[in-house]
Amino acid sequence: MPHLQFEFNFTPNETDKICFATKIKEHFATIMDTGTDHIGVTLRCYGTHDLSFGHATSPADGIVFVNADIRGGRTSEQKRSLSLAFIDQLQRSFNVPPQNVYVILTEHPGEHFQLHDRVLQGWAQGEDPLADEEQG
Repeated sequence: MPHLQFEFNFTPNETDKICFATKIKEHFATIMDTGTDHIGVTLRCYGTHDLSFGHATSPADGIVFVNADIRGGRTSEQKRSLSLAFIDQLQRSFNVPPQNVYVILTEHPGEHFQLHDRVLQGWAQGEDPLADEEQG
């Protein structure tokens, strides 16, 4: 169950948040070759000067930190593509300059992801961890 956390130094409106989270889940599912039902997205909003990042020369243009907890096993290419998709979507959705985004990926074994009815396994190509009805 990936947990994709976005910290903004601005506050988007509710409609934009919903649209953004939907796009992020779609990007993750496509690039990481999995389903969407197990993807968690958190959006945290702060004031303009509550985040500081060396690459961001103008905080007023937006700064975003992304922390993505994912199951291990993906390729370097998948991880890079995902990071770039996040950066691109932030620019498209909120006009955040690419240099104002910092993406941190943390990989975990599958068993670090726990749901009420199962423990997820390690990632496998083409899988959807919630598509079956087996419980663990």
